[in-house]
Amino acid sequence: MALLTAGISSGQVTLFVAFIWSIVAWIYAEYLHSRRAPAKHGDEESPRKEEAAKLLSNGSSSESAALSSAHGNGTDSSNGNGTLEESTHVSKAYGVHSNMWESMTNSGLVSCLLLKQQAIEQHRLTLRAIVEFGLLIIWYFVADRTTIIPEGEKSYSRDVFIFLFVVLTSVALGTSIRAFKMPLLLNRPQTEEWKGWMQVLFLLYHYFEAKEVYNAIRIFIAAYVWMTGFGNFSYYYKTGDFCIGRFAQMLWRLNFLVFFVCVILRNSYMLYYICPMHTIFTVFVYIALAIAPQLNSNHGWLFVKILLSFLFIFLTWDLKFIFYAIWSPFKFVLGYSDPRNPTDDTLHEWYFRSGLDRYIWVYGMLCALMHPKASAMLKYIDDLPTLRRYTARTIVLSFCAVAGYVYYITIYCKPKYEYNEVHPYTSWIPITLWIVVRNITPWLRVHSMRLYGWLGCITLETYISQFHIWMKSDIPDGQPKSLLVLIPGYPLLNFALVSALYILVSHRLFDLTNYLKNVAVPHSNNALLLRNVILMVLTSIVLYTLVTAIYIATGKIWS
Repeated sequence: MALLTAGISSGQVTLFVAFIWSIVAWIYAEYLHSRRAPAKHGDEESPRKEEAAKLLSNGSSSESAALSSAHGNGTDSSNGNGTLEESTHVSKAYGVHSNMWESMTNSGLVSCLLLKQQAIEQHRLTLRAIVEFGLLIIWYFVADRTTIIPEGEKSYSRDVFIFLFVVLTSVALGTSIRAFKMPLLLNRPQTEEWKGWMQVLFLLYHYFEAKEVYNAIRIFIAAYVWMTGFGNFSYYYKTGDFCIGRFAQMLWRLNFLVFFVCVILRNSYMLYYICPMHTIFTVFVYIALAIAPQLNSNHGWLFVKILLSFLFIFLTWDLKFIFYAIWSPFKFVLGYSDPRNPTDDTLHEWYFRSGLDRYIWVYGMLCALMHPKASAMLKYIDDLPTLRRYTARTIVLSFCAVAGYVYYITIYCKPKYEYNEVHPYTSWIPITLWIVVRNITPWLRVHSMRLYGWLGCITLETYISQFHIWMKSDIPDGQPKSLLVLIPGYPLLNFALVSALYILVSHRLFDLTNYLKNVAVPHSNNALLLRNVILMVLTSIVLYTLVTAIYIATGKIWS
């Protein structure tokens, strides 16, 4: 096997050592499990509440709860601790009967590191998930950083591009239309469908290098960021749940996969700019509503918070010197230079990417605030007599058509660089028009294409995976300039096979990320969360230090 890039980093070796240990522990766990007599009622995979509470107090969240959540909707608000009773047991265990040191030394992680039989067997499912995750990350490396799998050139055909999207949409319309009992404006199945069909076009744009739809892709990315503002504001506004656990789960969901990909492939965080962009805007929404949360019940104060968020963005992005003053200390995280087109201004990519959509998340917050009134307006139209109802809808759709046409000829049709200049201030227009048209009737609000909704759930994984197991970037921090080829000489057959494998891997990574999130990041137990964070950080530091020390002692030169 020939590597495309020379040198191995200490981070890569650290992950490799951890992966080997995980394989050994998992095989040992499966061996111990096979020796145990099967449960009479076939319930050996799901501990009882009392057993789960014991596992939690010893440092493990309920694996059955995590597994069911991972195969559910994967929402960030799921509680990784299982039941309230279990959380109470844990809180008492940490708050009364145990100190932090004792809880750390008795944790499941430490017990597994010491290969204690009981802990190894109890955490068998978690070890299995870790091993599977590690194998999929190794596939990233093999596909993108070795010569085992050849690469092919990108080529664009408008006919093929449109054909693929039309065929997939026809299949979705014909086989996956579902009616959900959610007549609300912008219900979850609808937004997942929205993310799904946008992601398909976004991915096809990259795969075929369809430069002519660049402006549309910019709008799609803005719509994703809009959903960050809309979804997070709606959650905090309705629930008032500002607990650190739920917030940490969201950060885990956004950054868990990308962290390991960056380490194993030696890439910068900013190569996957969607991740830092969504992360920072998620943090901004949280801060805006978590400060003085008692004011969130007053629409006037909420509007003031939204206005202050807009002002903050204006000062820190539109005044470039302030932006660089704030973000320069974070160059080690947000800096990026394309090796094929190097630059001395490593913050330019962050400034450009985040700046394109700097305001749209604030508009998403405003839409979430106005959501009840917008829903009431649609309900009012729905309840009108037939003639007046159709007249009202015709007027609304006619206005949208005129506004859309004006936007298209005056803004959308601008050349790439001219369009980028006005995009931050105009992307709200097509987003708003789409929301209105998509929700104009109750039937449209209730029905959605489940196929696109399913794809919409794994947008993060498909976004990251496309760089390495659908296309190839070849070098650290390189943009994907070529295609992964499993069937040379047959581009469409190769596209079909590679795409199927790519979607399968992305879906498994989605399931594993959510499963491990619920194991490691409890929703409403701050003591357990703090303990887990400390253990994970300490374990990583110790392992990394040992690997580096051995490297230096043996005289190896790490590149």
